[in-house]
Amino acid sequence: MSPLWLRFHGPLNDFLAPERRGVEFAHPLPAPCSVKDLIESLGPPHPEVDVVLVEGEAVNFSHRVQHGQRIAVHPPGSPPDQTPSLRVGPPALSEPRFLLDVGLGRLASLLRMLGFDTVWRNDFADDVLARRSRDEQRILLTRDLGVLKRSEVVHGYFPRETDPSRQLPEVARRYGLVPRMRPFTRCLACNTPLVGASPEEVRGRVPERVLATFSSFQHCPGCQRVFWAGSHHERMRALIDSLRGV
Repeated sequence: MSPLWLRFHGPLNDFLAPERRGVEFAHPLPAPCSVKDLIESLGPPHPEVDVVLVEGEAVNFSHRVQHGQRIAVHPPGSPPDQTPSLRVGPPALSEPRFLLDVGLGRLASLLRMLGFDTVWRNDFADDVLARRSRDEQRILLTRDLGVLKRSEVVHGYFPRETDPSRQLPEVARRYGLVPRMRPFTRCLACNTPLVGASPEEVRGRVPERVLATFSSFQHCPGCQRVFWAGSHHERMRALIDSLRGV
């Protein structure tokens, strides 16, 4: 029987074996399957796919693959020279909100620093992550492909970088976050929106030397932490400025 011919585009190639990246390759079809199952069996998770063309025609994920067909798989933003009538990728969320798995705790803090609603805990089970991302319309960020391939996941992304300081600009580029940043408006620890506080309101909760140095504070109504523009604030500000230059 004739093999399938597939070509993956853009960052979807990151999930393929090196010899299959950026080229059309043959792949056997031992049994009928949906195009979604075929794509995920080769590596790429469905939330990172936006357009699937079979013999040049856009199809949905349930399309049944036939022997000998040519299939092109595109990420968001591709193909640039056409507007397919059918996209398998979901519309972008009007307000990006995030849900992160256990291995991305530092990235969660950085996203909160930028002002984005970001849920993270170190004990979420895989099924909880998938279900909450769907029910709460959150973008699931995880480096566990098994979680990302769960059928419940609609919005999701696999950060390629492993260093949180590099993951942040990667995610910011992917979701166009820079124009939407509202730095220092959320608690880095618990995600609650911060409120302003006077020195008198935080007296007894911060060191006296801090009270003597700073006149402006922020208070978290959730976990009761107090924040001020110390040396850590300057480091964070430098990181934010670098993002604006990306």
